Amino acid sequence: MSVNHPSFGRLDPGRVIVFDTTLRDGEQSPGFSMSLPEKLRMAEALARLGVDVIEAGFAIASNDDFAAVRAIAEAVRGPVVASLARCAERDILRAAEALRPAARPRLHLVIATSALHMRHKLQMEPEAVLDRISESVALARRHTEDVEWSAEDASRSDPDFLCRAVERAIAAGATTINLPDTVGYAMPEDIARMVQDVRARAKGADGVILSAHCHNDLGLAVANTLAAVRAGVRQIEVAVNGIGERAGNTALEEAVMAMRTRPDLYPFATGIDTPALLKTSRLLAATTGFEVQPNKAIVGRNAFAHESGIHQDGVLKNAATYEIMTPASVGWSRSNLVLGKHSGRAALRAKLAELGFGDIGENRLNIIFGQFKDLADRKKAVYEEDIVALVDETAVREHARIRLHALDVWGGTRGRARADLELEVDGEVRRADAVGDGPVDAAFNAIRTIFPHDATLVLFQVGAITEGADAQARTTVRLEEDGRLADGQGSDTDTVVSATRAYVHALNKLIVKRGRASPEAMSA
Repeated sequence: MSVNHPSFGRLDPGRVIVFDTTLRDGEQSPGFSMSLPEKLRMAEALARLGVDVIEAGFAIASNDDFAAVRAIAEAVRGPVVASLARCAERDILRAAEALRPAARPRLHLVIATSALHMRHKLQMEPEAVLDRISESVALARRHTEDVEWSAEDASRSDPDFLCRAVERAIAAGATTINLPDTVGYAMPEDIARMVQDVRARAKGADGVILSAHCHNDLGLAVANTLAAVRAGVRQIEVAVNGIGERAGNTALEEAVMAMRTRPDLYPFATGIDTPALLKTSRLLAATTGFEVQPNKAIVGRNAFAHESGIHQDGVLKNAATYEIMTPASVGWSRSNLVLGKHSGRAALRAKLAELGFGDIGENRLNIIFGQFKDLADRKKAVYEEDIVALVDETAVREHARIRLHALDVWGGTRGRARADLELEVDGEVRRADAVGDGPVDAAFNAIRTIFPHDATLVLFQVGAITEGADAQARTTVRLEEDGRLADGQGSDTDTVVSATRAYVHALNKLIVKRGRASPEAMSA
């Protein structure tokens, strides 16, 4: 049965809305925070991918979150732009203000409905929660026609109370009702039963869009989301690469391709441009510094790799023997080599556009091109991943108070390693020598000498961006100071230089975080 919706009109019952929460729930995951330019870049990539709704952030959480929601609302056209808000007047008004420039705004309200959450987190009686739902949804409707209401911890809520809460939200004007498995506790049959129960018993449920938001704590987020679709939801809440709090959210690419691959069970269409899945995944990985695992479904580098002789023989005879979808259908290519030292600016610009970076201004293109030429002189082959790393590195440098100026290191088996480091701090070049347990430790100690700070190193991770002895190293560094976490990424063919860039990047982020309040933890 189709329903009318203010943002989508009369929705085809065979159409599933893709609500992407990469920039909200995904970004709340420790270590995955993004700067405003990074969020804008991801939002534009999500729009090109074809998502229907972009949840741009939690506007009340911080000034940075408000600015990000506002900037995305101004820049992105096509998808609905949403901001999360608790069922509180202050939250709703702040989110409404952030969304004011949006062509298609949505206020997404959330309040817990399970006895556990109401008693211990909200410290509210059930009747008070019901009244709060009515008041907050009515307030939100005064600012936009498109209001989504989420029952946090719905999968552990009393079914009778959940139906009463859903009825209150619908009566007050909610146009989408989200039934989250907030802590990833449910099994597929639990999700199906909950959706069917709400559809059958909650007055007005047949006139709104039902949505599912599943977490992956037991590895069942995609399975639960698909069970919800079969039970009648027509919106799925997902994140690129499955990022999100704790074990993450439903992976966008997995849920979409499951429905596309099995139309016999899921005869539903989405607006996703599936050949763009891989480059969107890679853009997010480059932005956050966290690569997907090699065996990750759809976008992992082994997703279409065949090493077994039996498998190789089958694939050579007929790819369908071991591949249930074509590599091209999700954006994979058989050729990874893209550019070399003889390539020009036009080729680089075209490749940047292909990788999802949109229009690159001439000044920034010149900077990236110069670094690309330097890299091409040092490497035999330049891969797509190298290009993404260069773009990420230039974005970091453009807004940094601290910049790497020069570094020399000495190390080996005879004595302690030493680093001679020069940093540019607020335009002034400062130099320091330091020793350490290896060149990386020496470089980090030199940074502390030049720019004293109390941050603690809590994560140090090194990986190769591409294959071969001349591959670029991508390093991730996480610093912690007074409960604030900041992740930095760096890349270079020299691992010590890569690590130093990552530390400086994290330190720059930490400087920014010192001047703002930490966002409140929020889940849905």
